[in-house]
Amino acid sequence: MYPVPITYLYQFEGLNENQRRAVMREFAVNGARHLALTDTLLGDILKKESLMDQMQQEMANEGLTFADAHAMFGVEMDLNCLNPQKRRMMIARHKLQLEIIAYMGVDTITIHIGNNREQPCPPIDVHYNLIRESLAELLPVAEELGVIINIENIWHPNNTPEMLLKFKESFPTDALGFCYDAGHANIMAKGKNYEDSLGNLVWKTKLNMEPQWDEKILEKMLPHVVTCHIHDNKGDTDSHWLPGSGNIDWQHITGLLKQAPRLKYIQSEVIPFTANASIKDLCAKFNKLFSETTGL
Repeated sequence: MYPVPITYLYQFEGLNENQRRAVMREFAVNGARHLALTDTLLGDILKKESLMDQMQQEMANEGLTFADAHAMFGVEMDLNCLNPQKRRMMIARHKLQLEIIAYMGVDTITIHIGNNREQPCPPIDVHYNLIRESLAELLPVAEELGVIINIENIWHPNNTPEMLLKFKESFPTDALGFCYDAGHANIMAKGKNYEDSLGNLVWKTKLNMEPQWDEKILEKMLPHVVTCHIHDNKGDTDSHWLPGSGNIDWQHITGLLKQAPRLKYIQSEVIPFTANASIKDLCAKFNKLFSETTGL
């Protein structure tokens, strides 16, 4: 429960070393203490191993640390990857990512279990079994390293709270937790109000299924929530706006998160470029919304 640290995501794609350091400095000047070790940064480290120590030093120079992480993701990196040969490579990359974050002192990582996006889409049982096989490979590594793998709610049938709970029932280890994504949950709560919402696009248009609209996603996930992605939208699409810019009831969400028994980190997953928000705006908004975490 509160107080837990706030961490900040920043999309570092395309930045050189000096620009990366400038971003870190800007966060520090505005009171941030922790950044998220993003999929982008992990991808860079996989290309250039020396960046592990270099980025650790850059962060330390600004009084910052990496706290939580997000694994690389996509069709061939998600846990339901269908291609047998690429599945082996996917598992190997995820194991290496676990080793990297443990080396860097990070103890949680969010991994996408995968969406229902192929056409024609295999039955959900096929996805379920592939995800379960992947977790069976990765969780022993996470246990050995003292890392928690968090699986995330999105807006596909694969990653409803009911599906996440099925995986947790299969793997009761503390090395498996949940990442509650507030923006994704809002899409599956208020997306019913928009004919062209992502929820309708995936469930109705692509999969010919009736959407499983749900206004109690956090309540269902709450006992296993280890980290959370905080950002706003209107329920139509994954906007990644500042809280207060959409229609999420933040008083309700922050009140529930206080009760999450395993909560370790609150992550801003606002994307400054798309949200048209400065780092100063970002830090001020989160320090106000989660005022009890200030100074951690």
